[in-house]
Amino acid sequence: MSDAGESRGVLTSSAVMAGGTVVSRASGYVRNVLLAAAIGNGLHADLFNIGNTIPNMLYILLAGGVFNAVLVPQLVRAQRDDPDGGEAYTSRVITLALLFLGVVTVLLVVAAPLVMRLYLNGAYDAPALAAQRASAIAFARYCLPQVFFYGMFVLLGQVLNARGRFGPMMWAPIANNAISVAVLVLYLVWFGDLPHHQGCAAYTGTQELVLGGGATLGIVAQVLILIPVLRAAGVGFRPRFDFRGSGLGHTLRLGIWTVLFVVVNQVAYTVVVRLASGGTAQVACGQGHHHHAGASATGYTVYAAAFLFVMVPHAIVTVSLATAILPRLSAKAAAGDLAGLAGTLASTLRTALAVVVPFALGLPLLAYDAAKVLFGYASTSATFDHYVPSMILFGPGIVFFTVHYLMLRGFYALELNRTVFWIQCAIGLTNVVVAVVLVSHATPAQTSPALVIAYGASYLLGSVTSYAMLRRRLGGLETPRLVRFGVRLLIAAGVAAGITAVLRHLLPGGGDDVSHVLAALRVVVLGAVDVVLFVALAGLMRIREVGTVVDTILRRQRGRHAAS
Repeated sequence: MSDAGESRGVLTSSAVMAGGTVVSRASGYVRNVLLAAAIGNGLHADLFNIGNTIPNMLYILLAGGVFNAVLVPQLVRAQRDDPDGGEAYTSRVITLALLFLGVVTVLLVVAAPLVMRLYLNGAYDAPALAAQRASAIAFARYCLPQVFFYGMFVLLGQVLNARGRFGPMMWAPIANNAISVAVLVLYLVWFGDLPHHQGCAAYTGTQELVLGGGATLGIVAQVLILIPVLRAAGVGFRPRFDFRGSGLGHTLRLGIWTVLFVVVNQVAYTVVVRLASGGTAQVACGQGHHHHAGASATGYTVYAAAFLFVMVPHAIVTVSLATAILPRLSAKAAAGDLAGLAGTLASTLRTALAVVVPFALGLPLLAYDAAKVLFGYASTSATFDHYVPSMILFGPGIVFFTVHYLMLRGFYALELNRTVFWIQCAIGLTNVVVAVVLVSHATPAQTSPALVIAYGASYLLGSVTSYAMLRRRLGGLETPRLVRFGVRLLIAAGVAAGITAVLRHLLPGGGDDVSHVLAALRVVVLGAVDVVLFVALAGLMRIREVGTVVDTILRRQRGRHAAS
């Protein structure tokens, strides 16, 4: 396959996944807008958001690493080499997962108060916050069964991926979002939105049941949707308990470094959540601040929402590209074609950066209006600007993260999982140290931005380290070409953003009281101007990668019109 043909193939299979991701992200946004409208972005919101995030974190901590990085290559290998096409191996893996996840989930639900001790700041031990603490624990109880269902979803999704069915796993979360949206509409109709002076209130038992139970219901639906797809793909499942001598040992040994990698990642994230939960709690107990509750403080809710917003290009572009090239990278590694592996990885990195860099540079221009459009409703109509500094500051972090994320695909293809673990230790440690130092000097309003800067610092270190080590390992990563590309890309994206910034000052609606419609128009107009200028400059400067991305998008559109 020619070089251009290969990268087009990668981009096309990425486009199918990206399609699912776009819709799933869009429906996820509707969910987030409703959630912010219903419960705000202060302490009240942190109680639910932390309770509802923990199952995902714990699932990732306990099983995610093994399921994600290790199983697919093994499932593919079993499918190729085993006489039964990998059926017995797949059944064994599913049986083991059901047992493990089942036991763990029951233990977690029982131990919910202990689990919350880890994630909630010490400020929550104050008697004044006893009811809030109880609400957080109740949410944890309702949400922790998600650990089991997250696990099954990822496992069954990977079984489908191993059979080359990439779509369902990207599209299934839409069902989850649809249920969440329905639950939130019900919640808003039933309880109304949160009055501003109650930004620190606890929840009633009914509210806990509706929000917590509804969140878990969505994750259950996500799994149930995959079952008919698995049947259609011809995956039979019978419980099998003959684990010995079945090749699972090799899977787990390979997995150990990945598991440790994930543990380090999640330990660092636990510190972040704990530090973030203190941002809103300090204002709530009014430690030294006796103004109305919910005075400007940014905590976990703001950090997580800003993070989700800036991760959109990563989720749509980078993850899709990485998923599409991983089988190719593994094949090249197996064939000992290191130069080919380096070539594929280097061209994918340039393609991803062609999207992420202009996005990061565009954030300062669009963040305020975007925050207004995304979050400026009901409970957060007066506090949407709390998101803005965090959104802007995430820009550089996302660029570094993209480089690091793609370099890891190279290490995984070479089965250098141990190296990845040590790099992640350095990242986690940097994140924790910088976060602790910055947050200790930050006001409650600066809590989330401080954590964002810590994130960026850790991936700056991570991307430089992983790139340098992989480059040494592969004997080069087309670095001179990357540098030339990077300089031209920065000039094109920088000039485009600069001209757009001038236009931003001339457009109406620059004030605080901008309406949602005007803010949306500003985002669309400024975004479009920025993109068009950037693409035009990239064309003049012959940045081929930008052209490739544009072509892929246009070809998908043409394909759609032809199909419809």
